[in-house]
Amino acid sequence: MLKGAQKDSQQVTSEWQKVAPRIEGVAMREVLHVLRDHGVITENYRTEWDPTGLPVEQVYQSRLFPAAIGAWSCHAHSIDRLFVNQGHVKIVLYDGREGSPTQGRIMELYVGDARPTFLVVPPGVWHGLQNLGPNDALMLNFPTDSYVYEDPDHYRLPWDSSEIPYSWGNAGAQARLRGR
Repeated sequence: MLKGAQKDSQQVTSEWQKVAPRIEGVAMREVLHVLRDHGVITENYRTEWDPTGLPVEQVYQSRLFPAAIGAWSCHAHSIDRLFVNQGHVKIVLYDGREGSPTQGRIMELYVGDARPTFLVVPPGVWHGLQNLGPNDALMLNFPTDSYVYEDPDHYRLPWDSSEIPYSWGNAGAQARLRGR
């Protein structure tokens, strides 16, 4: 080896799951596409994938424009159950829950067309998304509670908030230039 070369540490498991610190209460399941003679079927949600056991009260779709950052958001009570069904998206989670064994931990996921993933985000875990692809990205949410128009259980911080120790890097600079 050349001087200064460093050996990689383990990056994935033998099942090709990323080796990375997790946030307590976050559940995820990578979903496989089912190839058909006429196209592809991809399951988005099954009750056995969701450890909460709570019913689906609402389903909505979000569209994220190319290079856009949608961050940061959090709920005090509702659980988000996310599925990116089109595009290539980086999802960043931050555990802001006091007393959580993973308080202050950051978790990065890369999901979408190539790696469809169902993700459960507990209350108190901040989450942000960045569209890494050249086209719009689409995400479905199956929250445990329907949106209450008069009193939303939804909290926001700006994408560049100093409250969350994360930098979106060059994409953040691009967002500033676009005025987002």
